[in-house]
Amino acid sequence: MTSESRKPHEPHEPSQSGGDGEYGEYGEQQSATGDRPLGIAYSPCPNDTFVFDALAHGRVPGAPALDVTFADIDITNGMAERGEFDVLKVSYAALPYVLDEYALLPCGGALGRGCGPLVLTRGEGREGTSPLERGREPGGLSGGTVAVPSEKSTAYLLFRLWAADTLPGGIGEIVVMPFHEIMPAVRDGKVDAGLVIHEARFTYQNYGLHRLADMGEHWERTTGLPIPLGAIIAKRSLGPKTLTLLADAVRTSVRAAWDDPEAARPYVMEHAQEMDPAVADQHIGLYVNEFTADLGEDGYAAVRGLLTRAAAEGLVPPLGPDALRFP
Repeated sequence: MTSESRKPHEPHEPSQSGGDGEYGEYGEQQSATGDRPLGIAYSPCPNDTFVFDALAHGRVPGAPALDVTFADIDITNGMAERGEFDVLKVSYAALPYVLDEYALLPCGGALGRGCGPLVLTRGEGREGTSPLERGREPGGLSGGTVAVPSEKSTAYLLFRLWAADTLPGGIGEIVVMPFHEIMPAVRDGKVDAGLVIHEARFTYQNYGLHRLADMGEHWERTTGLPIPLGAIIAKRSLGPKTLTLLADAVRTSVRAAWDDPEAARPYVMEHAQEMDPAVADQHIGLYVNEFTADLGEDGYAAVRGLLTRAAAEGLVPPLGPDALRFP
């Protein structure tokens, strides 16, 4: 997602009702502080709508009111760099560019195991061959054209780290295209391979494609850590009290969805882009887990490990020593 990129949605501007309004976009009453609703942007992916359903609809007592905007994560990454919203779901890859202004919340994001991005091709590698050997075959990557959803995504960082370890000959041309166009482009021979995320893990065989490599498997095998994908960030200027209140509200919203998943289903399916309900459930099961409720020691280690390794490869700026502190 997380959700990192999907078929584009047009974001809308947050309400300008500010401190005078009593209710946010979904009719939720503002918290007792009387502050304006917090402008938040997250994707329409099932994991995000599942996580935020209770909070967005005023079912978390005492929580800050929200003014919700839907936008794909490649768009929210840019919004964060421009400081456009109070709270956003972004790629972990975007953190080095925004942590001066934003704080990483210790909850609400997407990390996990067995949920990494895949590299897909039309050709199937020989059974039992290594990713390196398959990458040298016609359906592989060496010297080929690879479609990716973004060059500022966690999926892309994981891909580049995998390639650095696995393909000494290097990869060929990188082509950025919308997530929903990648599998058809691979199928139709417009590119040699595609980097895919989200529910593509469950649907790529419908396009006649084959899995060349799993970026998450490589990450877990080489680090022993969960795969960091999408993060929730909030402006440091909100202050420690509001940041802590927001984090507690997100945790409560997650637990409410776990306790009563059917209550969240209408919101999830309303924004799931005609996704099969079974696929939406798989999506939620994969990306909403214990790390969504709390990053914990392993979660923070995974985030710092990813960004430290990416910085060493020159892919992102280095993190400062206190960059991940909260609040």
